[in-house]
Amino acid sequence: MRCINKPDKIKRLLCLTCIAALFMTGCGSKIENAYDPYSTDYINGYNGVDYFASNICVTNDVNFGQDSVSSSSLAEGAGAFNVDTHQVLYSQNLFEKLYPASTTKILTAYIILKNCDTNDTVTVSHDAANPGSSSSVCGLKEGDVITVGDLLYGLLLDSGNDAAIALAEYYSGSIEAFADVMNKTAKSFGATNSNFVNPSGLPDENHYTTVYDMYLIFSNAISLESFVNIISSQTHDATYTNASGGSVTKTYKNTCGYLTGAYTAPDNVTVTGGKTGTTGEAGYCLVLLSQNAKNERIISIVYKAGGKSDLYTLMNEILSGFAN
Repeated sequence: MRCINKPDKIKRLLCLTCIAALFMTGCGSKIENAYDPYSTDYINGYNGVDYFASNICVTNDVNFGQDSVSSSSLAEGAGAFNVDTHQVLYSQNLFEKLYPASTTKILTAYIILKNCDTNDTVTVSHDAANPGSSSSVCGLKEGDVITVGDLLYGLLLDSGNDAAIALAEYYSGSIEAFADVMNKTAKSFGATNSNFVNPSGLPDENHYTTVYDMYLIFSNAISLESFVNIISSQTHDATYTNASGGSVTKTYKNTCGYLTGAYTAPDNVTVTGGKTGTTGEAGYCLVLLSQNAKNERIISIVYKAGGKSDLYTLMNEILSGFAN
């Protein structure tokens, strides 16, 4: 509820706090009603409770770091963020609206892992088994009965759009209802420049995010040990039953080039895992978690690279130049 009768002095202090947050790197725990400057949470923050931005990197829209990165032109947007020191390390169009492709599945996975029992079973619907001819899939068929846990591996490793739809229908009953949950969840993280209309990242002009918003989403996802365990896996064997009751075994493989061995991270950088995404509209995308020589966690993001080689070339330059 709104605090409409608070003293003007407190209101002025709150306004100054909000303005300062736009220009200062700071940190804060999440609060309810984060966008109402006169909410009880802001008043409580004034009385000693942590503010929203006390544990996140806060920055403005000024680019920096490109002078030290020769391949910055290979992608439209990129950023690097030190999770533990709360510093923005590299900034390239952090707030530009871009298509996330399958990095969308980070948010899908977070919602499921945060709210569901991974031992639950899901019966795959016709729609989930037929996500479209151009979709990346993990091979689900209508009538398959599979655990939520195995679906999450199919979602994040094999980047299965079929798994994304199956999870959305399991959680919310429909893609549309799940998209509502996605948007509410993203906004609760402060990701206010995003809009999601599906759980997979299939192209849609109304499905978009920014590098900074994806940093906020990913930083919440990696707070879940179960999420990190999945994205750090090279492969996962899933066993489930088909519509006839027969046993099916599939091996899901991570699409991150660092985990497949196709690309090597710079010295003193240890890659934990991440999520790739590729469509014609989005280009080549990667959201990555790694550790530097000080064991500090680094989130690095490249969006809309022109090709896979461009993607990893720029990512390596950002990591080698700014992660340590």
